[in-house]
Amino acid sequence: MLPSPREKTTGIREPNGLAMPSPLLDNISVVLVEPQDVVNIAGVVRAMNNMGVRHLRLVRPAEFDPWRIEGIAHRSENILHGARHFDALEDALADCTFVVGTSARARTAQRNYARPRPLARRVVEQTREGSVAILFGREDRGLSNQALDICHAVAIIPTDPEFSSLNLAQACLLVLYEIFLASEEAVDADDALPRSRRSTRPATAAELEETYAALEAGLHRIDFYKARAPESILRTIRTVIGRAQPDLREARLLRAIGFEIGNFLDRQADPRERVEESPESADNTE
Repeated sequence: MLPSPREKTTGIREPNGLAMPSPLLDNISVVLVEPQDVVNIAGVVRAMNNMGVRHLRLVRPAEFDPWRIEGIAHRSENILHGARHFDALEDALADCTFVVGTSARARTAQRNYARPRPLARRVVEQTREGSVAILFGREDRGLSNQALDICHAVAIIPTDPEFSSLNLAQACLLVLYEIFLASEEAVDADDALPRSRRSTRPATAAELEETYAALEAGLHRIDFYKARAPESILRTIRTVIGRAQPDLREARLLRAIGFEIGNFLDRQADPRERVEESPESADNTE
């Protein structure tokens, strides 16, 4: 269902002239991985309320006390009552079609790094296609490499190199602020970020993981890794595919390539398969 003209052109403005949150923000979830301090969770919830993002997902929090959080982040019942809890990050992201990780600095691994401002525009555009997740790691060490592997892009907030560490809630507020501004610009520009034309919907994180697993298995079958480090090769594949943002049809095609490598080798190894295929080949030749 398309937004009404009032929603598209004004973002729904209150009598005082201030814009209410864009409906595009409703497709965004903040995902906290193993947060250690309930005070930091409260700070994130407050930042979410400030910037019009209402969906919170928690992966193995060390502590979660809604009563304490409400005492710190007032009027946060709407977020806390709808918060979802997960034991595995993959489950928390399974339905998302675009995942943005966060990191204090670019790491040695090749990834799709970007600053929050240009990345925010991509986030808003992706909300027109499906669910978007903004991912934050635990306070003491951030996101693991395995978590970053799942991300389509990684946001890095520029800071003074001598004081680069940000509090979890601070980082969340800065990223969501840029997304909030980008959503206002998109609405005020009357659909300035047009919906991309896809033959099918975007692939979810869970569907992409199936694609990566099939490609990994196929490359293993042809002994592709040899002297190469499998982890490095697979991370590069994830980076390239993540940058391309395949739709479901494209992701399934890539998955089929991985499967077919194994199927082809199985057919070559089993002489019965070749015997059964030869009459058909002869018939086709005639």
